[in-house]
Amino acid sequence: SMCIKNSQFHLGAASRQTRHESFEQAPMYVAVMTYLGFGIVTLFGYLRDFLRAVGLEKCHVAQERVEQKDFIPLYQDFENFYTRNLYMRVRDNWNRPVCSLPGPVFDLMERVSDDYNWTFRLTGRTIHNVINMGSYNYLGFAENNADFLKTVAEKTQHYGVGVCSTRKEIGNLSIHEELEQLVANFIGVESSMIFGMGFATNSMNIPALVGKGCLILSDELNHTSLILGARLSGATIRVFKHNNMHSLEKMLREAICSGQPRTHRPWRKILIMVEGVYSMEGSVVRLPEIIALKKKYKAYLYLDEAHSIGAVGPTGRGVTELFDVDPADVDVMMGTFTKSFGAAGGYIAGKKELVEYLRSHSHSAVYASAMSPPVTEQIIRAMKCIMGKDGSTEGIRRIRQLAENTRYFRARLKEMGFIIYGNNDSPVVPILLYMPGKVVAFAREMLTRKIGVVVVGFPATAITEARARFCLSAAHTRDMLNQVHTQTHTHTHTAKLTNISVLVEYFSPEQNTQHSERLFLVSSGAAPSGRSGRRSVSEILTAEIFPKA
Repeated sequence: SMCIKNSQFHLGAASRQTRHESFEQAPMYVAVMTYLGFGIVTLFGYLRDFLRAVGLEKCHVAQERVEQKDFIPLYQDFENFYTRNLYMRVRDNWNRPVCSLPGPVFDLMERVSDDYNWTFRLTGRTIHNVINMGSYNYLGFAENNADFLKTVAEKTQHYGVGVCSTRKEIGNLSIHEELEQLVANFIGVESSMIFGMGFATNSMNIPALVGKGCLILSDELNHTSLILGARLSGATIRVFKHNNMHSLEKMLREAICSGQPRTHRPWRKILIMVEGVYSMEGSVVRLPEIIALKKKYKAYLYLDEAHSIGAVGPTGRGVTELFDVDPADVDVMMGTFTKSFGAAGGYIAGKKELVEYLRSHSHSAVYASAMSPPVTEQIIRAMKCIMGKDGSTEGIRRIRQLAENTRYFRARLKEMGFIIYGNNDSPVVPILLYMPGKVVAFAREMLTRKIGVVVVGFPATAITEARARFCLSAAHTRDMLNQVHTQTHTHTHTAKLTNISVLVEYFSPEQNTQHSERLFLVSSGAAPSGRSGRRSVSEILTAEIFPKA
């Protein structure tokens, strides 16, 4: 009851921010059809494996070479099967080569495959002016404005590009220390430490903080870098339900009452690991309530602000500012520079004792090469812009523009009837598509309409929660967002994709633009271009897949 009272006490700001989060589940018939779709493509996958074994399958790329058949398998059976028969059918939707500045719009190098997506070849053509709805360019600092990048060029001339040493040896530059002081000042803590890689900021620092005899309580939707760091630490890991305070408190109570397994000795440390904004769901951590539980049960709190620092809060200082909580209440504050700051690397911030300890014990600090000087200067100039220390109001303008774009984009999608996940303040906007064929068709068709989107499905999400993920930017104009709304609505509501797309899209991968258009029309049941009226799916399949000579 004490915890409930504490939670209610903090619910002032917390409830206002979290009550607008939506996680609508798929209707039963949609879930059933989604499972059926995966069942069909899996069945066809096993059929194709059988046809390969008897020599009837025309695509032999998916087989091991004869001289390697007695080697120990590199992958588990199902992982190998999934990659070979399912992922390869749709991999043209990922890793597309960008040949311009990856800003609010970019250019893509067109590519096609002659062997069912096992290899690609470039056509020599370029797809120009694609609206970028997939990058984490929240504040628009992925830019090539010569005036803005003047200081970066100057620092490159002064320091060069690479350091070629760790900071423990002779790689500690003056601008590294300048950035660390700036980060601590920006966040509002005593000290900070920077690292050259955002992923390693989590995976290589968590093992330095906890180990054997410690307990990690991890949100079920935490990023892979947090999960890897927890596993490398050797600590016991228990997972609580996403943003569920009852689940977290229950685990805290059990941990304190029962202690370690077998010996029942008290845990050396209990570390709660959460994210500020969750990159796949677009949800925001219930920070005030977690802090209340952390204080009540004497645990430590590790907050990953990779997607929230710079992107949320009135002045871009993350979820601590969003909920108006004291940053000192968070024991370990982590963030990255790869998103809102248009650079690379990450930081750990908190008390001075914490940072000094990590300087000597973190693998990322002791063994990793120091951050590149031009990258360091890019972060400094972006952070000064956000803080207004460059003498302008450009930073606060971008923060407000991002917030405006986020609210507008989410509100319009809801008006159109789409099921979207996440918090109203989150620039990460997942739109649920559910069925695997829809995900594939959506990504391919949106690209033909000059819109680049990221689509995600199993195993990155649950089978019934496949989605497209839009990422908003302050650099997006209202016209760009309106165009995305229009094309998304046109594609999903006018086309009315049906379950036949599961078969057509998975087993007829894109070979060229004309082929992709035909696949979309077949899978949607719409009349092909140049013809009027609607016909039955069976008629379309007969006419389009098996055309008359």
